[in-house]
Amino acid sequence: MTTFGLVTEGLTDQIVIENILSGYFNSDDIILNPLQPERNKDDENKSAYGGWYLVFQYCQSREFQESFQFNEYVIIQVDTDVSEDINYDIPKQDANGELTPEQLTEKVKEKFKFLIGDSFYEKYNHRIIFAISVHSIECWLLPLYYTDNKKAKITNCLKTLNQQINKIDKFTIDINNKNPKYYRTISQKYCNYKQLIKLYKYNPSFKIFIEEVQARNIVI
Repeated sequence: MTTFGLVTEGLTDQIVIENILSGYFNSDDIILNPLQPERNKDDENKSAYGGWYLVFQYCQSREFQESFQFNEYVIIQVDTDVSEDINYDIPKQDANGELTPEQLTEKVKEKFKFLIGDSFYEKYNHRIIFAISVHSIECWLLPLYYTDNKKAKITNCLKTLNQQINKIDKFTIDINNKNPKYYRTISQKYCNYKQLIKLYKYNPSFKIFIEEVQARNIVI
């Protein structure tokens, strides 16, 4: 079976990516190993503490390097909503104005290449898949609920998502206490291969992630 290690900001991000991969490969023959944050073995709705800073730290650790002994691919996910924070330190603008999702994604990848180290990255880059969500992974869920231009939004995505899930699914996501069960319910829709392939292209950074997976020509 093909194994994927997941290095993400949090548990809810892992859940979304797991369902996306399940739909993309349309197969149960994949193993998903949460590396950062670690999943609570007794409760699938709990995990260790996460955040973008811990993603950065993990990618500089021996544990990250050793994870390639047990995983064929490692997926690194981070949001860009706070990319201008200290230690993240990636501006959303340059002299020409607001960076496009494609430009911002490339800058974040360069940051990770630096954190990981040139020699190690050179050796293992074909087994690293970036999932850079601009500006949050909730943006990737919008195509499931919108058919207008809101499906391509990259700002205020949680608020926009909540407007529709409140109408359709009768719940809303609390930004300060994100319920993993809600993310599981929403992203489960991407487990359908046809649905995923139809919708992913509408959100720019989601499209970049799927194209990264496609570029690996992974055979399950």
